[in-house]
Amino acid sequence: MTHHQNVNYEKEFEEYLTREKHLALMVLARAKKYGDSKIAVRHKAYGQWEAFTWKQFGELIESAAKGLLSFGVKEFDFIGIFSNNRVEWAVVDYASFAVRACSVPVYATNSAKELEYIVNDCGIRILFVEKQEHYDKAMSIIDPSKTLEKIIVFDRNTKIANDPRVMLFDDFIAMGKKSGLDAKLQERLAKVQSDDLSTLIYTSGTTGEPKGVMLTHKNWFAMLFGTGYHIPVEPTDVNLAFLPLSHVFERAWSYFILCNDAQVDYCHDTKALLDFLKESRPHFMCSVPRMWEKVYGTIMDGIKSAPPAKQKLFNWALEIGGKYQYLKKDHKPIPLGLKFKHAIATKLVLHKIRDLFGGRNKVFNCGGSAFSGEISEFFFKAGVFILQGYGMTECFVICVSNPERNKFGTCGPVVPLMQVRISPEGEIQAKGPSMTQGYWNKPELTKSLFTEDGWIKTGDVGFIDSEGFITVTDRIKDLFKTSGGKYIAPQQIETLFKEDIYFEQAAAIGDGRKFVSALIVPAFEPLEKWAKKNNIEFSTREELVKHPEVIKFYRERIDYLTRDLGQVEQIKKFTLLPHEFTQENGEITPTQKIRRKVINEHYKDIIEAMYAE
Repeated sequence: MTHHQNVNYEKEFEEYLTREKHLALMVLARAKKYGDSKIAVRHKAYGQWEAFTWKQFGELIESAAKGLLSFGVKEFDFIGIFSNNRVEWAVVDYASFAVRACSVPVYATNSAKELEYIVNDCGIRILFVEKQEHYDKAMSIIDPSKTLEKIIVFDRNTKIANDPRVMLFDDFIAMGKKSGLDAKLQERLAKVQSDDLSTLIYTSGTTGEPKGVMLTHKNWFAMLFGTGYHIPVEPTDVNLAFLPLSHVFERAWSYFILCNDAQVDYCHDTKALLDFLKESRPHFMCSVPRMWEKVYGTIMDGIKSAPPAKQKLFNWALEIGGKYQYLKKDHKPIPLGLKFKHAIATKLVLHKIRDLFGGRNKVFNCGGSAFSGEISEFFFKAGVFILQGYGMTECFVICVSNPERNKFGTCGPVVPLMQVRISPEGEIQAKGPSMTQGYWNKPELTKSLFTEDGWIKTGDVGFIDSEGFITVTDRIKDLFKTSGGKYIAPQQIETLFKEDIYFEQAAAIGDGRKFVSALIVPAFEPLEKWAKKNNIEFSTREELVKHPEVIKFYRERIDYLTRDLGQVEQIKKFTLLPHEFTQENGEITPTQKIRRKVINEHYKDIIEAMYAE
């Protein structure tokens, strides 16, 4: 916090807000400024990269906006977007803003039932869907819905019914283009304000039904201002939008990139991430810990089985990388000898790690759940900067590391304009111009989100160190007490497993119990390879997880990974599950967070068996 005492953030933010005002104006001003001279966005929706210049992007947004006006969209109507990341997603988002309406994203992985809840909760009339699976889900809810009138489909290969309520996006754009509603669009644009409601983001929440978080344009600009204050972006930079745009993190960051005149490449398929990285070669990307844990696990597993000389070279290269990067980060001179060694280390080892991510990386933000400082430091030594941040849809961003101020294992320093305090119970509470005014249509829940004096209750336990860095320990709701009265933070235990290639998911159990146990979902691909290598015969996953050799193998790994935990936190017993926790079964949220209540319910018998003496 000490670095910028002479900076008046409030005044700077006011000037920024006066200049940009509204996200529709922001994007259309860029389209006008750059025309065909520069690419704004790209995607691979049909297998090949397709690029759109600022002019093309701007024209698509204006045509879509006029299409919405043709359908009689009024100010502050809600427009649904049920799709993976692609250019059309952004077009509809900005087009909704341009007619002073609000966009409502739905996670592409949501079920028809979850979609229906959102459509009915805020009364969506027009819903944009991506492809067959989304279209089919939307069609299954249109008849019973009181409000849903139109379904517009992005993917032109979707088989759609001959139904006046349905149309392809291409036709929708053509309709908007021919509508002659330019004057009406200009009229709407002339009325927009920074305090206009822009969106509802339904947070899945690990408990209860989804809640629509209301965010204004001013809220978004406060996020962009705070997050980006210490992260410089050049107009020549490329961002890979890998996390779902339905999540506040990716959406805010993609707005920030376009607001800085840079380019966004949309990734529609997270399973093909490594290909996208090679082709897009992004300077920036938002990520979640799971991605880094998997890459780290794979690299470390490969090193463990490498010949000793190779292992030695690898460790030497990392050590040199660390010395070099720490000096560089602190703006200290780098001795010539170290520069020379670093060049060799890069050539022989480190470039291979950087190249996985396309080799141009400046900063990869990471957030969404607990993340190991050890993994973050490993990549730092290899020249890949992962900056951890922390926030919630209701109040984003609270803190984020930046290239100058970064402490592994923390979520970084508090961002400009945000105030943070820790309640007597240890809860992180925050206040700032990016915070929501509340949940759509849910006055009671809105009231319980705030303290008496108007701060947001994050529901997270954590602390702030003497330099202003925040560390989050766990969700208050997730902390549990053993029958011996000891408080346990399950996320801290579960995070330890994630850096191991053989673990896919884990849930620590132990509320009111004598000891801590765990349900473990193995990563079956590496486990099956290991089993074949060790001549373990199995015909199903059920057989595999019950095999004594496999159980012994996991027991040893668990003991090793949890070696630094206190006696009470040690995993005394565990059960390997033959299948993953899924969103369909309600066991995890769309952002892969564990719903503990559901898991305790679904696996009741297995859990009881671990405690039966």
